[in-house]
Amino acid sequence: MGLFSFIKNAGAKVFGIGKTTEEEAAEAKAKATREADAAELKLEEAAARNLEETITDLQLQVENLSVFIDDDMAKVSGKAYDQATKEKVVLVVGNTAGISQVDDQMTVENPKPEAQFHAVVSGDTLGKIAKHYYGDAMKYPQIFEANKPMLSHPDKIYVGQVLRIPNLD
Repeated sequence: MGLFSFIKNAGAKVFGIGKTTEEEAAEAKAKATREADAAELKLEEAAARNLEETITDLQLQVENLSVFIDDDMAKVSGKAYDQATKEKVVLVVGNTAGISQVDDQMTVENPKPEAQFHAVVSGDTLGKIAKHYYGDAMKYPQIFEANKPMLSHPDKIYVGQVLRIPNLD
C-alpha cells in the first residue's frame, strides 16, 4: 500500500477530537468579537460614570441619578429637583461627543413649564437666538443663565450645541 500524504490541518478531526481550521478560525473570530463587545461595554460604562460625575460636579440636583450608554444613545433616570435641572442634565449628556440621542426617564420634584431647545447653527449668537425666540436680542443673558454652568461665557457656543431657551415669566 505504501505511504500516503495528507495536509495536517485540513479536514475534520477523527472521533470529534479537535476542530478544523475553519472551526478554529470561526471560534477565534467569535471570541474576538465577544472581547471587543466587552471592551466597548466597559468604555460605555466608564463614559456613563464620567457623565454622572460631571452632572454632580455641576451641582445639578438629581436623586438616584443613573446614566446608561448603549452605542450612541444615553438613557438618563433619577429625580431632578426642578424642570430646569432636568433639562440641563439632558443637555450635559446630549452635548457629549458620541451621543446622538438621550432617552429622558427623569422625574421632576418641582415641575414647571418646559423650555424650548435650540440647536446652534453657523452664524448664531445668543443675541440672535434671543431675538428669534423673544423678539429682543438684549434678552440673551436669560439664555446664557439658563445654560449655566455648561456655558462659561456668552460668546462660547458652537455649531451643533443644543441650548435651553427658557420661558420668560
